[in-house]
Amino acid sequence: MAKLEIKDAKGKVVGSHEFGAGIASVEPLTHLIHQAVVTEEANSRQGTQKAKTRSEARGGGRKPYKQKKTGNARQGSIRAPHYAHGAMAFAVAPRDYTKKMNRKERRIAIVGALNAQITAGNVLVTDKISFAQPKTKEAAALLSQFGLSDVRRVLVVMETYDASTYKSFANLPNVVVRTAPARGEDAHSVAFSARDLLIAHKILTTGNVLKAIEAIWGGSEATVEPVKEEKPKRAPKAAAKAEDEAAPVEKPKRVTKKKTGDEA
Repeated sequence: MAKLEIKDAKGKVVGSHEFGAGIASVEPLTHLIHQAVVTEEANSRQGTQKAKTRSEARGGGRKPYKQKKTGNARQGSIRAPHYAHGAMAFAVAPRDYTKKMNRKERRIAIVGALNAQITAGNVLVTDKISFAQPKTKEAAALLSQFGLSDVRRVLVVMETYDASTYKSFANLPNVVVRTAPARGEDAHSVAFSARDLLIAHKILTTGNVLKAIEAIWGGSEATVEPVKEEKPKRAPKAAAKAEDEAAPVEKPKRVTKKKTGDEA
């Protein structure tokens, strides 16, 4: 993986970043990326669509006309599906579209999509993305400095959620703002996904975001597992039985009471 140059707001190179083997060695796997995108889109569905069946529609409790001697086809209710204002034949009901995906597979899909964008030269890195006040003019100037003004879809990845920065990009129709992966829980933070990486034509991020990706998804932090106490091994049943048979069995001694004068 090529080194990514880190530039400031004026376009001057101020550093570089190169991912370790934990990120650089992950190849984009098509089937996992497809599964990750399908899972994300399915989980974003509300599943609240509802239509009424014949039993739920109001009205139509009696026959519109008698069964015979009318010359018409027999009908039982005016709420049948073929009637105007009738109910639906196979009515949709609220359902859960949630899909599950293994954490490791999802991370492989995201990192693989990121590597594909880096290889294509679509990832630009700056030293910071922050604004003191919400100003769209400053956000547009930053995009213009990196040549992203006319790009159709730009993904901006911040280190953490910042209201001023988020509002600065909110009025730009070609920009989507996301945050870096984090271990803490933040109600406003929305980490970028595989779909965000795939549909973006250009990605603008910071060096701290790359470090966060390296730390959380690159496996740079060692995990300490608790030491398990070894239980004493039991002797085999056959050996234990042999030891019991070899050991001499002591019979309990019989205690005899002496007769007293009264008892005699």
